[in-house]
Amino acid sequence: MSEGMGVVVDGLPEDGAVLRVPYSDSLVRPGGTISGPVMMALADAAMYAAILGKLGSVIMAVTANLNIHFLHRPGKSDLIANARILKLGKRLAVCEVALYSAGQPDMVAQVSGSYSLPPAEGSGG
Repeated sequence: MSEGMGVVVDGLPEDGAVLRVPYSDSLVRPGGTISGPVMMALADAAMYAAILGKLGSVIMAVTANLNIHFLHRPGKSDLIANARILKLGKRLAVCEVALYSAGQPDMVAQVSGSYSLPPAEGSGG
């Protein structure tokens, strides 16, 4: 889904990632706001990018949990995701993501989630 949204990686700071979805009317739901599934997909992609930025290619990493709190209505501007890794274990990565409308100081959504990581090669598990 994130490919169809035009997700752009703006940066990969240590233990994190900054991604952006350019604003498009196709992402807007009835009522004139960016849809929740778009916000969730961007947050999920940002968590995955943060993990890849830290570990390199981990193709079999999968979302284990995603929880989102919608705080404010996003504006008619790009949607920005600032993700950071809170804990990186052998089999689980725990992340948080702050979503913002570009140019606005207030967070539009707060996301927490985790990724299940495949066993390291040679670990036997």
